[in-house]
Amino acid sequence: MTEHDVIVIGGGPGGAAAATLVAQRGHKVLLLERSAEPRFKIGESLMPATWSTFERMGMIPKLLASHFPRKYSVQFYSKSGKPSAPFYFQETNPHESSVTWQVLRSEFDSMLLDNAREHGAEVRRGVAVKDVIFESHPEGERAVGVKLDDGSTLSSRVVVDATGRSAFLGRKLDLVKPDPELRKAALFTHYEGALRDPGIDEGATLVLYTREAKNGWFWYIPLPEDKVSVGVVGSIEYLIANRKGDPQAVFDEEVAACPALVPRVRNARQTMPVQVLNDFSYRSSRIAGDGWVLVGDAFGFLDPIYSSGVFLALKSGELAADSIHEALEAGDPSAARLGAHGPEFLAGMEAMRKLVYAFYEPDFSFAKFLAQHPGCRVDLIHLLVGNVFRPTNGLFGSMGQMVRLPEEARLETHT
Repeated sequence: MTEHDVIVIGGGPGGAAAATLVAQRGHKVLLLERSAEPRFKIGESLMPATWSTFERMGMIPKLLASHFPRKYSVQFYSKSGKPSAPFYFQETNPHESSVTWQVLRSEFDSMLLDNAREHGAEVRRGVAVKDVIFESHPEGERAVGVKLDDGSTLSSRVVVDATGRSAFLGRKLDLVKPDPELRKAALFTHYEGALRDPGIDEGATLVLYTREAKNGWFWYIPLPEDKVSVGVVGSIEYLIANRKGDPQAVFDEEVAACPALVPRVRNARQTMPVQVLNDFSYRSSRIAGDGWVLVGDAFGFLDPIYSSGVFLALKSGELAADSIHEALEAGDPSAARLGAHGPEFLAGMEAMRKLVYAFYEPDFSFAKFLAQHPGCRVDLIHLLVGNVFRPTNGLFGSMGQMVRLPEEARLETHT
């Protein structure tokens, strides 16, 4: 007899969403999180389209009562330091769901795990999974549980890999494919006392180009407790491989090369050492197999330019939860059942990937694009909000006249 209906490996947003929404349907869910205590993570800016998932999870009251800054817009600064008009999310939907949050991930992720418990999931922290257990059946290999670091085993009908960029199952099964066009690195830190804009613009995400825009751009994300997250993104060759000096020295050089950023951090205090991430754009060739499913960064991750990481993680957890419920109800945890949501999710992720490709195209700018195609503004804002599962009404056809966009990706079928 199986001990659990579902075991979720990893307590980030994707894992928490999947665990919460499956447990809500009455299934026995166990979530295992390796870290015993909340820890720092990047991915602090949410997209408004997270609202509907939060609503299903019962998270909206908790977020409304939180001290996280409210995010009404995103704004772009040119390489000369000139700002664009803000892209206010409420332009497409004048509703409270068009306002979102800038979060401290340690606190935010803990809120999600507490919420999962409240909705019936068992959550264990400080438990490391060593392996996923597979057993042979007539159609092939099926995941049937996990082996822990202490040598004990736990069985389940479905295993959810929510291990983030570790992508445990994807790497074990050789499914992870890097995006060769998006080989980027990021250097980032937090400041206290950095400049914030007034009014509803105080919580805006800012995207600031360096003087040589082709070399890099900065994110600028206001956080609680007078903190601001600041990070620079550029090619691995430019930021890491071809640079002398430690990450702090490289980061400082890039700050000095960003006219819009210099006055914002001139009187601020850096509160932690510069952190490094590299080669972070990838996708798995499959989203599910017999007895297992991938959610969040364990399936794939896009460049951080549009802050889509947490949104895509939550949405993949939500869609996976629905597929898991249907599979359990049918008594059929097959790849086809558990991955039923895969094409829909990938289509939304691909819409964001096209927008990422456009951003990195030399000489492309949204200002120039909208000057030529003003009718695309609403559809563009929909994507910046995270409404990636709706028709784009020719947006990418128009954009493809100015930039080279990637070919549509497809998921491999289970064999």
